Amino acid sequence: MAGIVKVRLEVNGREYIVDVPPHERLIDTLRYRLGYTSVKEGCGRGECGTCIVLVNGLPRHSCLTLTSTLDGAKITTVEGLAPEGKLHAIQVAFIETRGMQCGFCTPGFIMMTKALLDHNPNPSYDEIKEWLSSTLCRCGSYHYYFAAAKLAAKYINEGKIYFDEKQVREKYHLKVV
Repeated sequence: MAGIVKVRLEVNGREYIVDVPPHERLIDTLRYRLGYTSVKEGCGRGECGTCIVLVNGLPRHSCLTLTSTLDGAKITTVEGLAPEGKLHAIQVAFIETRGMQCGFCTPGFIMMTKALLDHNPNPSYDEIKEWLSSTLCRCGSYHYYFAAAKLAAKYINEGKIYFDEKQVREKYHLKVV
């Protein structure tokens, strides 16, 4: 097929080879070809940050990134933060600080928090605000997200990286949707 590009991606530790048109966005590849639905599209212009994923460890707006430019890239979405049956400290911190609200922007905030804590495991409040300012929350719940980032940093620095998902769900009466 003319104009189709073969791209090798590693998404959440799993290898994929996808044939994509040169203009296909990463968000579309992740959601509709590979089924990673944590990646949300808000604005489609790189302004809201709901679509942020990590590409080779760095945050990227997947709505602005062409899949065809990522041959050999390692991509992480929320689904890849923790092993099966576990939740990452960042996810638990967001639950515990009520940083979930409507949930639409949450994946973007979680991925930016991951990028921040990988960069600086003990960020100041101002640094948290600066890093998380690239994601917009229509609920206005920023103080919850800032608190979640601080709590996640505490957990990670204490060596508490992963939590048992079933125990967290039971403790906070969370259902699987």
